[in-house]
Amino acid sequence: MDFRTFSVRHLGAGVTEVVLDGTGEGNVMGGLVWTELPALVAGLDADEDVRAVVLRGAGECFSGGLDLLWYLPHYRRLTRRPDLRERLLAEATSMQDALGAVNRSRLPWIAAVHGPCVGAGLDLVSACDIRLASAPASFSLREVRLGIVADLGSLQRLPHVIGEAATRELALTGRDVGAEEALALRLVSRVAPDADALWEDALTTARQIAGHPPAAVAGVKAVLDRTRDLPVADGLRHVALWNAAFLPSPELPDLLAAALKSQ
Repeated sequence: MDFRTFSVRHLGAGVTEVVLDGTGEGNVMGGLVWTELPALVAGLDADEDVRAVVLRGAGECFSGGLDLLWYLPHYRRLTRRPDLRERLLAEATSMQDALGAVNRSRLPWIAAVHGPCVGAGLDLVSACDIRLASAPASFSLREVRLGIVADLGSLQRLPHVIGEAATRELALTGRDVGAEEALALRLVSRVAPDADALWEDALTTARQIAGHPPAAVAGVKAVLDRTRDLPVADGLRHVALWNAAFLPSPELPDLLAAALKSQ
């Protein structure tokens, strides 16, 4: 898989590394990122040898967010169009869909955040399934500082991760949050002391997930996403129907027998 804003490396045992290189310093996310990300996710989803993805930023930063050197002249060009509002809506929807591809992926995505994770970078990691950080990591939902309402997913996904009150406070202040506070907020699951330890933690997690039956992993993701906003009774009914449809399989008796022997 050949991309200009992402580097992809298959590490074996079902684990693939995706590095966000971005379109400029600090792995910022310009127009090409939004074009390449859906194609990247689709390619990984189609590869049966891929079972888990670890996502990180290149160098000492996860992402500085939206590439303003790209967006400012792009926006100025849009303002000269008579259909400005329609174009802004279409572009926001397209960028939302690009990040949504990660959330909709059959694969578990593990974000390994080292250094700053700002704006659109936080939108990206909020679409991942698991978030890990190093001690130097920081997070910022800072669109409000620019006079913008964050519109790429953080306002919708973070309340399910850190709660509505914490999301409101971060979105309204635009302040930076360090790794330890992110851990306390449950934005990240664990904090490693440095980049190397973070990477080992992310790889260990990915390998553990990749060792499970892919259909079960994909099913966990699908059921969690589908039942997140449902009443408990409706969620239970949904997962019962899911297993009734997908549980019967030729390999299940062998898997259960192996589990019994390991007890």
